[in-house]
Amino acid sequence: MAQVSVTIDGRKYRLSCNEGEEARLEQLAGMVDEKIAELRSAFGEIGDQRLVVMAALTFADQLVEARESAAAEQDRLRAADARAQSAAATLDGLGARIEELAGRLGGSAEG
Repeated sequence: MAQVSVTIDGRKYRLSCNEGEEARLEQLAGMVDEKIAELRSAFGEIGDQRLVVMAALTFADQLVEARESAAAEQDRLRAADARAQSAAATLDGLGARIEELAGRLGGSAEG
């Protein structure tokens, strides 16, 4: 396991992560640090624990919104796929009818 030292809200934390994930963990810690600073700026000194909880709730809210958006997009894609399949089936049917009519017309022209 790799070790990473990060600073969040002025406090240093030594964290473990998988090899190669150090930069990602540092990036995430930076995001948490920025969110806490943003909340402190907006609400003042309301207590470290409250700021951390508010930051966590903010990230959780963003995650839920992203999941809901992804699910809605998947629903739209499934609906579009169903419409495309229906259109393809209709075109296949029309193509078969055209071939049938062309065969009839070709047969009657020869007779």
